[in-house]
Amino acid sequence: MSNHVFLAGASQGVGREILKGLLAQDTSVKAFLRSELIATELQTMGVETAIGDALNLEQIEQAMAGSPIDLVISTIGGKPQDGERSDYTGNKNLIDAAVKAGVKRFILVTSIGSGESVAALPLQAFEALKEVLAEKEKAEQHLIASGLTYTIIRPGGLKSEPATGNGVLTEDPKIAGTIHRADVADLVCRCLKSDRTNNKIFSAVDRTMTYSDATFEEFAV
Repeated sequence: MSNHVFLAGASQGVGREILKGLLAQDTSVKAFLRSELIATELQTMGVETAIGDALNLEQIEQAMAGSPIDLVISTIGGKPQDGERSDYTGNKNLIDAAVKAGVKRFILVTSIGSGESVAALPLQAFEALKEVLAEKEKAEQHLIASGLTYTIIRPGGLKSEPATGNGVLTEDPKIAGTIHRADVADLVCRCLKSDRTNNKIFSAVDRTMTYSDATFEEFAV
């Protein structure tokens, strides 16, 4: 069980949903983010915050210092037009800082289409995303090689509606589909409590919204 979590990407999207889930579990969270405004908002919710840029290793190391960290969760990534993406460099910095800080476990949220799951993507989607997927795959490989206990979760296409409860993990890299961000967050929070997810790579989809009728084995978290 991880009682002290360092969360990168809590400003929005899946990361924000994960933050809600962690707080509901009474987990101690330190959120690493760039926005002072959002930091102030999170502090009113009882969240410890650290301001910095994931592209700056020193800022991450400073943020990880001074408080116990059992586990790091990262959902960070940049859109292709952002210049230098955080998908690889930012996550590499987080991984390296976690190793230096003596953190034991790291959960990385990437995307279906990374690594061997590329076969699950329609060609048009792959062509649109191939540059960012290559960055995410490099981050995954860096994490695997780091010596940290890892869990890699690759969500499918993301929706912002409320959780459905139909989110599932599978080790089958040929499965793709869509999933609500809140359901991804629920799966991540469940992984925190499960040693069975250690050193595993999963795709995350809504079981009712897969792109094909292919049957697949759901992983029991």
